[in-house]
Amino acid sequence: MNKVIMYCTEVCPYCVRAEHLLQRKGIKEIEKIRIDLHPEKREAMIQQTGRRTVPQIYINGEHVGGYDDMAALDRAGKLDVMLNK
Repeated sequence: MNKVIMYCTEVCPYCVRAEHLLQRKGIKEIEKIRIDLHPEKREAMIQQTGRRTVPQIYINGEHVGGYDDMAALDRAGKLDVMLNK
């Protein structure tokens, strides 16, 4: 089973897009870390990724990046490979 973790906020259109793309790929569970509710999680995200924007997505422990990064992987045919490991 794939483990997907997404750092996100409640009102983030890119977070919604990322979730919809993952759902279309058959992912039913996404562990969401709401950095708007837990500011300390934002600091952890920045330390781990070097990025300040959301979403920040991990698939099976591998940092994918944000929505644009994940969509680019999908267009290149690489997202399915990551999700089917």
